[in-house]
Amino acid sequence: MFTTALIGCSGYAGQETLDRVLAHPELEVIALGSDSLAGAPPSALDLRLNGSLPAFVPNAEALASGADVLFLCLGHDEAAALEPPAEGVVVDLSGGHRLRDAALYDDWYGFAHPFAGELAEWSYALPELYPPAGRLIANPGCYATAALLALAPLADAIEPEGIVVDAKSGVSGAGRALKASSHAGFVLENLSPYRIGAHQHAPELEQALGFPVCFVPHLLPIRRGLLATCYARAVDSGLRERLEDAYVDSDVVRVLREGVAPELNRVQGTDTAEVALFDDRSTGTTIVVCALDNLGKGAAGQAVQNANLALGLDETAGLRLTGVLV
Repeated sequence: MFTTALIGCSGYAGQETLDRVLAHPELEVIALGSDSLAGAPPSALDLRLNGSLPAFVPNAEALASGADVLFLCLGHDEAAALEPPAEGVVVDLSGGHRLRDAALYDDWYGFAHPFAGELAEWSYALPELYPPAGRLIANPGCYATAALLALAPLADAIEPEGIVVDAKSGVSGAGRALKASSHAGFVLENLSPYRIGAHQHAPELEQALGFPVCFVPHLLPIRRGLLATCYARAVDSGLRERLEDAYVDSDVVRVLREGVAPELNRVQGTDTAEVALFDDRSTGTTIVVCALDNLGKGAAGQAVQNANLALGLDETAGLRLTGVLV
């Protein structure tokens, strides 16, 4: 068994990561970190958590627990400011270590990175495309995950200019902290774009793809789920074969048969993703659609998947991959 600590466990990503760790046959929780719940029993987070888990401790104490694997479920600036322990696998679910160029943090995240010289030690890891290459792992963002699953296998077969990523996510993507834009009165019966031309996942996409894309996220009036529709122009043939080859061995990503579109209700509450390819007969535009759960493959599920690979475990251990819920 590998001992496990969660830092920032009281947020949505932290709770979802804990859920997968509890279902994992090879991970054992030894520390639950939360500055807001320190000293409280696990049931303070959710009544379904029983007395077999340790009480919450401050994040600093959980960080120093000596666990074999740590999941950082903090805000971007908080995670960036933490100095990782000298040993053990560390998976950062925030954007605190995703960008290799430290100068971009001030522009896109609004803070100067406190450990700019150590960013190269972190491995940006999307398992199907870029498996983790070390013990310090930067988990991709939810929107970036969907767009990269759709576009990365096709990157050398599409024009690098003029690519558009139109993405929509449920309100849980904004986190558990209260804000005006996540109030029911704003979200319900509404659809709104946000951070237009200025979302922090844009440089993440450019870094991974090698070219920029026009990325516009939208807030859906649902709890969870994310759908990205990507528009590009092909410069080579065999795009479907490229997608199928990229995910032929994956238990997580499904390339749908021709004519079938991804749907949120098949991926919500799971760690799977669906990808489908279409051609617009009027303009010749290539359309690639990816659906996933922003808290699953877009966050907690992918974090556990990355940890599994780094620890040499079954890649899918602890993940939610099966079921046909209505």
